[in-house]
Amino acid sequence: MTPVPFDDRDGVIWLDGGFVPWRDARLHVLSHGMHYGGGIFEGIRVYDGRPFKSVEHFERFHVSARELNFRVPFTVAQLDAAMHETIEHQGIVDGYVRPVAWRGSEQISVSGAGTSVHVAVAAWEWPHVFSGDAHSRGIRLRTSRWRRPSPDTAPVRAKAASLYNICTLARDEAEAHGYDDALLLDHRGFLAEATGANLFLVIDGALHTPTADTFLDGITRQTVLSLAQDLGIAVHERHVLPGELARADEVFLTGTAYEVQPVSAVDDRSYAVGGVTSKLSEAYTVVTRRVPVP
Repeated sequence: MTPVPFDDRDGVIWLDGGFVPWRDARLHVLSHGMHYGGGIFEGIRVYDGRPFKSVEHFERFHVSARELNFRVPFTVAQLDAAMHETIEHQGIVDGYVRPVAWRGSEQISVSGAGTSVHVAVAAWEWPHVFSGDAHSRGIRLRTSRWRRPSPDTAPVRAKAASLYNICTLARDEAEAHGYDDALLLDHRGFLAEATGANLFLVIDGALHTPTADTFLDGITRQTVLSLAQDLGIAVHERHVLPGELARADEVFLTGTAYEVQPVSAVDDRSYAVGGVTSKLSEAYTVVTRRVPVP
């Protein structure tokens, strides 16, 4: 079935303070953000009609804007209210919210000074990022030739649209070779993350996750780290070398879209969807869907 393109859907999108018909939510082709990468975004999951940790996401939205040297013209509270209205308008039960901000079209030059900032919030039904039984069987990763940049060469603390070009290149290359996603190293050669998710290794029953100094410290990552501590699972945040994948019994990813996603293989090495991954996935479901603990 051919997917419905995102510019030709029914409903509304919140744009610069009010709702417009979905197909009318557009920007000019000479917008500064499109030409020079001056844009940020967030992803927020909706479970049973309730957004998960939306305030934390909108706080990071503001942080990302500051990293890119512009200001979001709406407060966290205003954006959160707009998101709730959007969810209601769209009738979202299990879905995804995409806030995005970008520099306007007052000028086309490398300098972004004096450009306006536009903000949109859209929402759509989207229960899973991977199709089929990927959550139970795991996904396959291919180590990419592309790497996460150094903090002194890119705004790595921002969820910046420009940085995701690296992810697009890596993901497209991985899929072309028959894999589901890509695994990126950082500029020093340490394990970093997948194209849209943070990385965890389970070694001798303990969690090992790369230090988030060249990539986003994801909100789902923080949630899972907290859940692991609650469950008595030892956690080690440190620089992890690629060779240590050979020591891992389990590998999984975390992210707003990915949730807790098992990994069945990295390159030619296979992994089981093991007990630690399953336990954390179940705990995450309890937290996000407010499932009563038996």
